[in-house]
Amino acid sequence: MEIFISNSSNIPIYDQICKSIKDLIISGKLESGEALPSIRTLAKDLRISVITTKRAYEELEREGYIDTIPGKGCFVAERGIEMLKEANLMKIEEHMQIIAKLAISSHLTNDDLIEMFRTLLKEDS
Repeated sequence: MEIFISNSSNIPIYDQICKSIKDLIISGKLESGEALPSIRTLAKDLRISVITTKRAYEELEREGYIDTIPGKGCFVAERGIEMLKEANLMKIEEHMQIIAKLAISSHLTNDDLIEMFRTLLKEDS
């Protein structure tokens, strides 16, 4: 599992860990039921405090993305993947509402928007 953190970022390290794990789940690189590294192992790999890693895992568990089984470890929750997808769909809808309002005020057609979107997708691939 590859997690990258930046000590120079304004985002707290535990938040960076949470976001990285969520991204791995949503991309399918971490699957439902898959074990996460132990708190100590992840802390050692990232060269950070065990307390920071523990806080990230507790946050992920509280939000329903992982399950902790005493004596066995932490695992990707089955509902975690669906929760992330739903959260992302809600974000996309919010952005699309903003885009729709801007498009209407700019007198853009649906074809204009579709072409802009296709161009952006090509650039990102």
